Amino acid sequence: MKKTTVSTLLLGTLFALGSQLAVAAPDWTKVPKRDINVFHPGVTPIEWVGKKSDHSGTAGLKKGETCAGCHEEKGSLNFNFKRLADKELEPKGAPATMMYPVGVQAAYDASSLYIRLTFKTPAAGADKTDKDNEVKTTVMFPDAKVAQAAQVGCWAACHLDAKSMPGADDKKTKYTKEGSYEFMQWRSAKGAKVVDGTVTSERKMDGGVLGAKAEGAKTGDTYTVTFTRKNPGEGKTVPFGIAIHGDHAGGRFHHVSLGYTLGLGAEGDVKAVKQ
Repeated sequence: MKKTTVSTLLLGTLFALGSQLAVAAPDWTKVPKRDINVFHPGVTPIEWVGKKSDHSGTAGLKKGETCAGCHEEKGSLNFNFKRLADKELEPKGAPATMMYPVGVQAAYDASSLYIRLTFKTPAAGADKTDKDNEVKTTVMFPDAKVAQAAQVGCWAACHLDAKSMPGADDKKTKYTKEGSYEFMQWRSAKGAKVVDGTVTSERKMDGGVLGAKAEGAKTGDTYTVTFTRKNPGEGKTVPFGIAIHGDHAGGRFHHVSLGYTLGLGAEGDVKAVKQ
């Protein structure tokens, strides 16, 4: 009986330790950080991006260039922020800070991909309609069927007729004309559930297949948010984009990244470290 009890206890202990090791967080001190700038886009949906009279970069997009390849310059973004903040492209009013950096780290193991974001959200936003959440942090992943997914990031899901756009239907969400996005979102409200959602012909805030988990904390004026999702596969390069709603912002009043890629044992703008 004693041997059986001891063996059972030992096996139980080893099983518990194995479970803890399987879900152990990465050692972030061994993972390089890459700053990605997020910015307030105003009223510049995919229709605006693809219209030559509005956006001079349409010719480059047709040639296969990426938004980041054109606009990322010396660790910053070369946008005309004065234009983005004027009434034509931001009729409600622009935030005091149009751009800020987000530190991005990524790691993976056999089962999971981990993405860690570190940032300071500026105050003085023009929209404060989300009373419950000071911050919402989202990572989106387009599939290969989304038109220009690897070039434009999240823009293919942002349309002129979606809610919070001027004069648009308040019930129409983000959507894609082909393909789909998987996304995960962390919210700062106490007890808020992580969102594991999809964007297809409409946006759904649940029913996603990422197996998303998230945890976040604020230390001083800095947020650190860590996402966990299923490993999409070693050797893959995965397109992604980031959106952050700060200062209780809602709807389109977020700061967003351009489209980037994440490499798991492969090339990418951000390279995930195997652990």
